[in-house]
Amino acid sequence: MSDAPSRTDETAVALRTVDLEIGGMTCASCAMRIEKKLNRLDGVTATVNYATEKAKVTTPAGYDLGAVVAEVEKTGYTAALPAPKEAPAEGGDVRDSELLALRDRLVASIVLAVPVVVLAMVPAWQFTYWQWASLTLATPVVLWGAWPFHRAAWTNLRHGAATMDTLVSVGVLAAYGWSLYALFLGTAGVAGMTHGFELSVAPSDGAGNIYLEVAAGVTVFVLAGRWFEKRSKRRAGAALRALLELGAKDVAVLRHGTETRVPVEHLVVGDEFVVRPGEKIATDGVVVSGSSAVDVSMLTGESVPVEVGAGDVVAGATVNAGGRLVVRATRVGEGTQLARIAQLVEDAQSGKAEVQRLADRVSGIFVPVVIAVAVATLGFWLGGGFPATAALTAAVAVLIIACPCALGLATPTALLVGTGRGAQLGILIKGPQVLESTRRVDTVVLDKTGTVTTGRMELLDVVPGDGTTRAELLRLAGALEDASEHPVAQAIAKAATQEVGVLPAPESFENLTGRGVQGVVEGHALVVGRESLLADRSQRLSPALVAAKAAAEAQGRTVVAAGWDGQARGLLVVADRVRPTSAAAVARLKGLGLVPVLLTGDNRAVAEQVAAEVGITDVVADVLPQDKAAVVARLQGEGRVVAMVGDGVNDAPALAQADLGLAMGTGTDVAIEAADITLVRGDLDAAVDAIRLARRTLATIKGNLFWAFGYNVAAIPLAALGLLNPMLAGAAMAFSSVFVVGNSLRLRSFGGRRSEGA
Repeated sequence: MSDAPSRTDETAVALRTVDLEIGGMTCASCAMRIEKKLNRLDGVTATVNYATEKAKVTTPAGYDLGAVVAEVEKTGYTAALPAPKEAPAEGGDVRDSELLALRDRLVASIVLAVPVVVLAMVPAWQFTYWQWASLTLATPVVLWGAWPFHRAAWTNLRHGAATMDTLVSVGVLAAYGWSLYALFLGTAGVAGMTHGFELSVAPSDGAGNIYLEVAAGVTVFVLAGRWFEKRSKRRAGAALRALLELGAKDVAVLRHGTETRVPVEHLVVGDEFVVRPGEKIATDGVVVSGSSAVDVSMLTGESVPVEVGAGDVVAGATVNAGGRLVVRATRVGEGTQLARIAQLVEDAQSGKAEVQRLADRVSGIFVPVVIAVAVATLGFWLGGGFPATAALTAAVAVLIIACPCALGLATPTALLVGTGRGAQLGILIKGPQVLESTRRVDTVVLDKTGTVTTGRMELLDVVPGDGTTRAELLRLAGALEDASEHPVAQAIAKAATQEVGVLPAPESFENLTGRGVQGVVEGHALVVGRESLLADRSQRLSPALVAAKAAAEAQGRTVVAAGWDGQARGLLVVADRVRPTSAAAVARLKGLGLVPVLLTGDNRAVAEQVAAEVGITDVVADVLPQDKAAVVARLQGEGRVVAMVGDGVNDAPALAQADLGLAMGTGTDVAIEAADITLVRGDLDAAVDAIRLARRTLATIKGNLFWAFGYNVAAIPLAALGLLNPMLAGAAMAFSSVFVVGNSLRLRSFGGRRSEGA
């Protein structure tokens, strides 16, 4: 039965997605079971992540979420709607209290269990009636220490399911129950009883042996594994929590000309606020006045501060390292860059890669199969004429050794750490499925403008004619161009201001669309633009200027001519400058075995000049914006697996078409939405780091899965053959989970550029 709204209209239904906090999960089998139950609800699609302890649930817009929570609770677990974003610490407090409670249970169990294990292992210390002392110490461990396993096993049993807790509970209770039988009904309770400790199972009198050390030892080892696992998962998610806590807590808002300190939540779009040196910028905005250097490392991973001034865009959570700034808020709350980054990271961590789905399917059927193997082992040993104690020991060892904890943790913990580390480096991986793509990519298509180049026109050269000085040419041409909005004009005006200072104001100005500008500056009649514009006014370039113009254009640069008072006076050479890091980044891409291809709408001369500068041999030029996706599709048709790096609206179709899309974070929202990976740093070097990190994360997942699968495959036959003591099996099972999580945590040391050993 479902509370889904009736849908008489089967056309598009508005959907919403929420993350539920799931409690009580102890292994991947639990997550698989909850996921199956939720997906049976009409209109509900859910994925449950054991590592993050969350369920991502998509429902129709009007769906009653209470029904989803109730379904989880009916399954034997807890579910809660997400806490408000303003209070991220609340969830952390709950999880920390769970960790502390688990630690207290573990410590008490260790204190009680150690004497039991030592007495069982050292016959010389087995005093008269030592077995009854062991029973006294072991009973609280088995009944209270292992209570979470028994409770979960009983809950699962009532729902006709079995999980890792079922295996642990049955194993511990079987060892404890057999010990009670031997003590009260057998010969193990007599005064002076002793027995040795063996690493393997040998035929013996079942009524004369106790296995209290197994019951207590397994409980301690599994509790220890659970505690290390939970603590490691907290550490694995630390990057996201740190990201959420980066923002400023309060802000000095300008109200009626005076500063008022208010909580950052009270900011609204349009508010102007003051940022002093050393303070965090409260939210995304535009600098109204002041200039400073801003430390953006917490968002982009870039260590060099960025110089900003009036009109420049700044992001919330970055630090003002220099002068006083007044900033006007443009985005607040969940619309800020920081909030969007956090959401992207969280979405990636809660998703599932194909390898994870395989592990989930295996975990879902693993527990029933293990129980069947344990029963078969018991029957085989009894049928072979061995004592019941030997048969029970082998069966219990199978139950304990086979717990699929490591299998369930292999993928999500690596994703948690990998995506968290990526966020710290300014690399946002949208989903786990991206990892598989990076492994297969062999060709990387690079958009030229804004990706390989800065995307901003810059004045590269000034060529004055005879009788004209450089300063005069810059001052007069810059003054006229300053009145134009054209990118080329703005590049000239900016350079002129930086070199000669304040520019004179034009006395008249006219924009000649597509050709240039004309006007009067300081009494001179100026013309600045194409050579043909000057020629129309009988202002011919000298042979020296003609040669300089031809040389510059051969390099793919834009040449602007300037003349006044009836004579051509000089040339201004403008171009989109190649990013300083692009050549090194292309070399690193080649080092990863990728073939770089430069894609641009510019003419071939410009494209080949840029390609030569950065070391690319494959160039596709003169491509219309709408045809970029077709170029990617053509490369794919040749059998290549293509990654695309771009930043503009016209790159979005190509980013979506590519097997792997990487969008520069300095680009448009459309491009970012279409991409699989967003590079907040806006630097081609970040694309290399992204591919390396994704590949390293995938390799870690595969290593984890190999260990988890291999461990279970190798250990179950050993346990079934009686070659593993159940207590050692419990220790090995706990170690496998800790090993997998520890291996994933190694991703936290992943370095960015120039750490190619990664």
